[in-house]
Amino acid sequence: MTDTTFTQATARGWLRSQSRWSPFEIIFWLALLLPFFLFPTYLPLASQIAIAALFALSVDLILGYAGIITLGHAMFFGLGAYCAALLGKAGWGEPISGLLLSGLFAGIIGFIASFIIVRVQHLALLMITLGLGLLTQELANALTWLTGGTDGLRIPRTWPIFNYFRFDLWGYTGYGYTLAVLFICFLLSRRIVNSSFGLALRGVRENIKRMPAIGSAYQSHQQKIYAISAAMAGMAGALLAQTTSTVTLEVLSFNRSADVVVMLILGGTGRLYGAIVGAIIFLIARDQLAGVNPQYWYFWIGLLLMVVVLFMPKGILGFVSRLAGRRD
Repeated sequence: MTDTTFTQATARGWLRSQSRWSPFEIIFWLALLLPFFLFPTYLPLASQIAIAALFALSVDLILGYAGIITLGHAMFFGLGAYCAALLGKAGWGEPISGLLLSGLFAGIIGFIASFIIVRVQHLALLMITLGLGLLTQELANALTWLTGGTDGLRIPRTWPIFNYFRFDLWGYTGYGYTLAVLFICFLLSRRIVNSSFGLALRGVRENIKRMPAIGSAYQSHQQKIYAISAAMAGMAGALLAQTTSTVTLEVLSFNRSADVVVMLILGGTGRLYGAIVGAIIFLIARDQLAGVNPQYWYFWIGLLLMVVVLFMPKGILGFVSRLAGRRD
């Protein structure tokens, strides 16, 4: 067996081991069903957490695995939300097709934007993504006839899922719908990162200058994952529009882009589950702290972020893994 063949066999074995489900993962996903039974009054919040987790998952694909830093990913979240809202206003309220069309639209815009993204790195990349996000928000504000401007859009009615599950005020259908979409997108993301394509993305993240030397089309890899991430973010935005029946300029705001990065830092980047755990911690903390003091809850979020960065640099999941004696 040659060294190349041995290396390829080792890589395939490692990928297979990473693809196996552990009992802890199964318990984690079963635990996400508990709000249906133990916390039914918090189902609307649980829906928001699932949407935020999907958005954070989309950012983790580019930030945690491909090393593409961004402060403007709300651009795609907002495009998906407005696409779903405009479909609803046009009379098409079927949720699943609306979700897929919104994701496709955001993905196409993401692929177009990726031709700029792959040409810059570090601070320039941060400024480019931030600038794209701000430009999109101002464009939406200017196109009042289309987006409603500061008044936003209201979706007349979202049809029942499969013409059977109606969106109710208590949030049972909303949470079931968002959780199902989150799980499907998680399976897709898991398949991506535990593949040869995922290994190439890790190579780009670790040393982008070495990738051309081994014959890797790293820019093509970056463009593909950026488009996939944009589509996933657009689907998260569409879920928000469909479950709340309203879309405002806030879906394109810098705060939304910054919040999702905070979620990833809290949970841990490059882990997939870090996106979900970070979203749970962030939104539950926001809900509880805002109830105590609506004006200064960001102070406590900032304090929590500083503690995590200083004492748990790989996020809460990284800290837990280290305590359990597992390698990253």
